[in-house]
Amino acid sequence: MSTTIDPELLEVRDLKVGYGTTTRAVNGISFDLHRGETLALVGESGSGKTTVANSIIGLLPSRAKVTAGEIRVNGEPTTGVSDRQLQHLRGRVIGLIPQDPTVYLNPTMRIGAQVGEAVSRRGDVDKRALSAEVVELLERVGLDNPVGRARQYPHELSGGMRQRVLIAIAIAAEPALLIADEPTSALDVTTQKLVLDQLEGHVREAGSSLLIITHDLGVAADRADRIMVMQNGLIVEQGIPSDVLVNPQHEYTQRLLAARPTLGQKHAVIRHANAPAVSADASPILEIESVSKDFTIRSRSGDRSLPAVKDVSLKVWPGRTLALVGESGSGKTTTLRIALGIEQPTSGTVRFEGQEISGKNWASSSTSTRTRSPRSTRATASTTASWSRWSLSVSVTVRAALNVPSNCSSRCRCRRITCTANPPSSRAGSVSAWRSPAHFRSNLIC
Repeated sequence: MSTTIDPELLEVRDLKVGYGTTTRAVNGISFDLHRGETLALVGESGSGKTTVANSIIGLLPSRAKVTAGEIRVNGEPTTGVSDRQLQHLRGRVIGLIPQDPTVYLNPTMRIGAQVGEAVSRRGDVDKRALSAEVVELLERVGLDNPVGRARQYPHELSGGMRQRVLIAIAIAAEPALLIADEPTSALDVTTQKLVLDQLEGHVREAGSSLLIITHDLGVAADRADRIMVMQNGLIVEQGIPSDVLVNPQHEYTQRLLAARPTLGQKHAVIRHANAPAVSADASPILEIESVSKDFTIRSRSGDRSLPAVKDVSLKVWPGRTLALVGESGSGKTTTLRIALGIEQPTSGTVRFEGQEISGKNWASSSTSTRTRSPRSTRATASTTASWSRWSLSVSVTVRAALNVPSNCSSRCRCRRITCTANPPSSRAGSVSAWRSPAHFRSNLIC
């Protein structure tokens, strides 16, 4: 946490932002961010936090518009100026760590090339030293084997690793203002601490300012010099953490604190501590037995095997909830993908409703109860992805996505899963166009 605070780096005055002609996302807020200060902007989803961040850096969507007010960063305006002027500020003066690394990292470029682009924006980098600077940045943000990671693609990294790559990109040009939009929302607690430590270290070493956009009051309490609470596009309360979180004045802040009992309780309440035992004659819906999965990592020095899952066994019983927990990169998602048949295990077996599905042809369309395929398994089992923007089709409305399962033809075999592969109007006429395994991988909500 910062101790020395200098004059204002960011000035926001009477900012109003609207979407279209009817929706007002930000309703006339004003605040300052001092040099060397960490400011947390907190509030529930839809309160206007991200809209404020995007307004500062000039990255509002096409439907949004700053209707009133002014923003200045380092004395330069970011509202009412051309995109060319904003390009001069982005990266060099303002750095952004977006919320979703799966959207903001280019899937076709290696990690090193993407970080290298950001380093080049400084303008004083010798091309011969570029690779060394990229490796140094990846090491600074806590990635193991930075040389190897620089040669990998985003999909080959865990969520926490991708988030740290975004931090490396954001700090590469040494900006004076760093905006972190929900930087830890989908990370485990261990990785959260690492990411926040890295951001705090950068602020301390570079003397820059940090604006954290978060709904996590714990992050705000632990890391911020000052907290601002937003509701419906307005700042309803602000102050130092000890005042805002210990003695909140506004009713909305009080409700936020009440909704997060772990802030005020030393011991969590175990809701299902006295749940009844599983019936003796019950059979598990899902059974994973001694499953292991190795991935091949390619490099100039030769291919090597990376174990992602090692000898995992578990059972999921009817009417029960099993929590699979662990830090980023521990193998949780890979285990889930193996259970759904999206990945094949290197060794071990997977049984769904008593039928073995591991090792079967992914594209098999059989739904026989005697020969269940991974595809028919996914018609009975569904998942919720950790990154919603990655899993929802951008070309289909939410209404259409929710209606697809009930409108699919009998050939579709996806009656009980959510699929965004084609809109309801297409129906049976184009089923064959999206039945391939590759299309399912990119469009199923899993």
